[in-house]
Amino acid sequence: MTIQKIITRKEDQTFDCKSVQIDPKALAITIVAFANADGGTIAIGVSDKKRKIEGMDQHTEKLNELLRVPLDFCNPSVPITSDLLPCTDKDGNDNHILLMYIPASSELHANQADEVYMRVGDKSRKLSFEERIQLMYDKGERYYEDTAVYGATVDDIDMAAVERYTELIGYTKSAKQYLHENNGFITTNAKGEEQVSVACILLFGKYPQKFFPRGRTRFIRYKGTEERVGAEMNVIKDVTFEGTILDQVKATIAYLETQVEEHTFLGQHGQFVTNRDYPKFVIQEMVVNACCHRAYNIKGTEIQIKMLDDRLVFESPGRLPGTVKPSNIRHTHFSRNPKIAQFLKAYDFVKEFGEGVDRMCRELEANGTSHLSFHLDDFILKITVPKVVSEQEKSVKENASKVTDNHLKVSEKVTDEQSKVSDKVADNRTVIVEKVVAKALENGDKLTSNRITILQLMAENPYITKIELAAAVGISATSIMRNIEYMRNKYLRRVGPDNGGFWEIID
Repeated sequence: MTIQKIITRKEDQTFDCKSVQIDPKALAITIVAFANADGGTIAIGVSDKKRKIEGMDQHTEKLNELLRVPLDFCNPSVPITSDLLPCTDKDGNDNHILLMYIPASSELHANQADEVYMRVGDKSRKLSFEERIQLMYDKGERYYEDTAVYGATVDDIDMAAVERYTELIGYTKSAKQYLHENNGFITTNAKGEEQVSVACILLFGKYPQKFFPRGRTRFIRYKGTEERVGAEMNVIKDVTFEGTILDQVKATIAYLETQVEEHTFLGQHGQFVTNRDYPKFVIQEMVVNACCHRAYNIKGTEIQIKMLDDRLVFESPGRLPGTVKPSNIRHTHFSRNPKIAQFLKAYDFVKEFGEGVDRMCRELEANGTSHLSFHLDDFILKITVPKVVSEQEKSVKENASKVTDNHLKVSEKVTDEQSKVSDKVADNRTVIVEKVVAKALENGDKLTSNRITILQLMAENPYITKIELAAAVGISATSIMRNIEYMRNKYLRRVGPDNGGFWEIID
């Protein structure tokens, strides 16, 4: 980063300027905010308002104090790196500014006052208690799946489902023993009461929606490439899947398979080839990811899968968890609900941890389709899967493109020919008027500029009216008539009646 970039760059999600006079406690807020979000760079020794370069060389004690801030004023400490960048200060002297590089952290950081901040745009925003808890879930410092479900008892658990799972993984004790001894599915509180975890209800509950009404998956299909509402609503299918997470995953994948179109055609080597709008693995992985990694503590909405003519959109409550970002998602794994993920892996829905997104991208690339796209809308993560363009559609598009190109070429040729004809006609009109002017000179009659203009206008438009002539020449209609009468039967004649006839130049 150069001095010029520092003094011209606006403060944003990952950059901030601070005066050398900044209080260590205030600096801690920015460091904590960056660490809790996407990381960032702080340039110290540059006033954040007027961007005057103050420098650090004359403030050795202050420099050492600020370098201790990530250790002394942040809890836990933030592992920053720093650098002194040479510069010329506002007084024209050689100097240095301090650059602090704060990494995005997998931990939740607070300041000395135990306040948690997060960088949002160009501000360091203090989080409420609920937002702090949500950030702890997102970073994996707490797992919502481990919390006890209020009002849930052992009677709400489908023991037959637990037995099917224990048989699958080779667990030989009873179903209830498994729940007590593994993953904290059933725990006992200080009062000796049994508590059932969120993961237990979502995986083995008789009816999980009793406690999580929006813990379901909804499929919506639209006609066209846009979502319309009201009188223009274009929803053609709207199906909801409930039950345990395993029930939802199986039912949703099975239903999506009925909606994905397949295109079979004779390939280049004489064998029939079948292309799908969306690869099977992509469908399965996206459904599993949505159900496995959603933030179940966000209870106001369900998972929504929207199918439009050109894409599938998976909308799941919650941000990208941990240190996962769109830039590293292909090779960075972080599970918001590790117990749910482990369960689905046993049922072979999760192949290898961390390899799903990369494989999806590779399959889409192999089909000549662009990558997944990610968008965070408040607390909803939207992932768009583009439709695979079939060979027939490619052929149709190519042919349409060729037809369009040919049409353009023909149009250009026709336009060029029309232009040539038009130019030729214009040339002929000019020649005619020039002949009239020359004939008048031979007869000793020098035509005025107004009369020549009238002849030119009549040559261009034989049906032009007196009013139009007056407006074009800039004289009155009476003057137009006097000039016409002077040239009538010598240089022009009227063919037909006054209304409906036309002017003819006598050359």
